[in-house]
Parts: sequence; C-alpha cells; structure tokens
Amino acid sequence: MSNNLLAGKRGIITGALDENSIAWKVALKAHEQGAKIVLTNAPIAMRMGEINKLAAATNAEIVPADATSVEELTNLFTKSQEILGGKMDFVLHSIGMSPNIRKNIPYTELNYDFYNKSIDISALSLHKMLSVAYKLDAMNEWGSVVALSYIAAQRTYPFYTDMADAKAVLESICRSFGYHYGKAKHVRVNSISQSPTKTTAGSGIKGFGDFYDYADNISPLGNASAESCADYCISMFSDLTRMVNMQNLYHDGGYSNTGVSMEMMEMLGKIPTE
Repeated sequence: MSNNLLAGKRGIITGALDENSIAWKVALKAHEQGAKIVLTNAPIAMRMGEINKLAAATNAEIVPADATSVEELTNLFTKSQEILGGKMDFVLHSIGMSPNIRKNIPYTELNYDFYNKSIDISALSLHKMLSVAYKLDAMNEWGSVVALSYIAAQRTYPFYTDMADAKAVLESICRSFGYHYGKAKHVRVNSISQSPTKTTAGSGIKGFGDFYDYADNISPLGNASAESCADYCISMFSDLTRMVNMQNLYHDGGYSNTGVSMEMMEMLGKIPTE
C-alpha cells in the first residue's frame, strides 16, 4: 500500500540482481511510494541477473556502472540527473562481493589481491560513490544515502571472513562521510545492519543455512525479511527520518541485543523443556 512517502523524489538503486535481492524489493517499494529511480549494477552482474524485468516493473532506466570506477560512477550520477530531471534525493548502496569467500579461502590464508578486491568492491565503492556525488553536487539537501551492512562488522563470524573487514570499513565511511556531507548539504549517510537474509549472495556463503536458523532462534522477533528491510530503507529515504545521520541501524529482530534465547538453551539440552 502506498503512502506516497517518496512522492516527487528521485533516487539511484544499486545491486538489484534478482527477486531475492533486498535492492530489488527496495526498488519496487520506492516506485510504489511515488519515487522515480535509476537502476544500476556492474555489467557482469547485469548479465547474471534479471534487472530488465525490474526496470519494466518500476518504469526505470538502467545505467550500468562498475562501482569501483570513479569514471563510471561520474557517468552514473550525471546520466541519472539527466534521466530523472534533477538531483538525487536518495541512494541505496547494496554492493558486496568477496573472491576469497567464493573460492572458500579461510581467513587465516587470505589471498591479498582478492582481499583488496573485497574491500574495494564492498566498501571503498561507497566512498567513491559519495565523493562523486559530493563533487558533482548531485544530491538534494536533506537527501539520504543508505548502505547495507551486517553485524560481522562488530562481532566475529568465522564464515564471513574478509567481508567482515569490508563491512567494518563500510560503516566507518558512513560515519565519516555522513559528518562531512551533513555539514555541507544536510545529506545523511547511514548503514542498516540486516539479519541473515536468503538472497542469492547470502545463500552462497558456506554454512549460511545453519546460521540462518541459529539467528532466527536467537532473535525475539525472528530474522528480519528482505521485504521488511526494504520497508526500513524506504523510511530512511523519507523525510520522516531526516535527522538520522551517521548511524549503524540494526534491523535484525533483536538479535544484536540478545545473549541467548530459551530456544537455543533447549536445543543444547541445558534446561528441561517441561
């Protein structure tokens, strides 16, 4: 149901691969709430996904861009302003990839060329994106940038390997750039730390299924779905959250503040079930 929360607003959605993607659901909801959007992804990801289907559903144009390339990001923001007829009001950064994880290389044996790619693609791409938008003055005042993160930026999850480091850098960039962009243009920059989510990327992590169930049992509300994360992103793009800046916002059903649940204790056989 539309509340016209984003009526008259313009934005860029990155990272929509298929219907399981959080970014895909954000694009649908942004369109539903009255926004005009441009979709973007790396050319290789576009070949693997179904972004043309999403473009048709949201009446959006697609501008391919490698988020590690300042030149291509400059083209993205320039073209997006031409297509949408003005500056951006919101941007979703939903970009992450680790060659080390894809090749099942353990954290203690990381390939450092792969490691640098993980950081560049998953974190520095946000800084480059913000820097380009800042220099082009491509964001309207009181605009909103949201980056998707994960609690492994603060706590150790062995299976998340170098992506944990990348997410820590990502969240730091949100705080630092959020200060400078906030001072200059009242543009706010925040990260959302989402529950384990059954996306194409998330499901590719070794042991993901077991951990998904573990987190679901720990969280008082259960794992937050991709659909509900998209709702949260829309609220962060709207004027209702215009004073929220430089925050890492947990969207995880309470997982981040729960030490242990009764369900987990019962599973471990430490307390009687009767």
